[in-house]
Amino acid sequence: MSSVLNLKGNTMNINIGMTEQQRQTIAQGLAKVLADTYTLYLKTHNYHWNVRGPMFHSLHTMFEQQYTELALAVDEVAERIRALGELAPGSYGEFAKLASIPDGDSRNDAQAMIRELVEGQEAVVRTCRALFPAVDEANDEPTADLLTTRMQTHEKNAWMLRSLLEN
Repeated sequence: MSSVLNLKGNTMNINIGMTEQQRQTIAQGLAKVLADTYTLYLKTHNYHWNVRGPMFHSLHTMFEQQYTELALAVDEVAERIRALGELAPGSYGEFAKLASIPDGDSRNDAQAMIRELVEGQEAVVRTCRALFPAVDEANDEPTADLLTTRMQTHEKNAWMLRSLLEN
């Protein structure tokens, strides 16, 4: 059983009904979710700043709504990692090693930005989905709830962005 330092410098065991290995496995999976979410946040914010063309205003507004939601999501994912007794990654270097989403290119036209953001939204869904077997095995309902919410949000965002690409 792992332990964490309490405020007096003593250690306290974590006893939440999961093994240490289950907690570590889930936290490692959540670290990938966090890295993908943060990378998508950066890409969406980048495209918010740099989108151009006749759809500028609507895309600028949509991207802002999405990056704002992502900013809140990274905090929830990181806090779940900490609740499991592990440290959350928090540097660009750590995120780059864990993320499956490539950086965005500010020079992209609006259509390329939309396509890349659809791909990014879908990538986060796949990263969440890959973690579910470990979460189910551990009966980790709080993480399952978090992942379900994230997947619903990203699937909806991908659908809304994808609809912009239809003729």
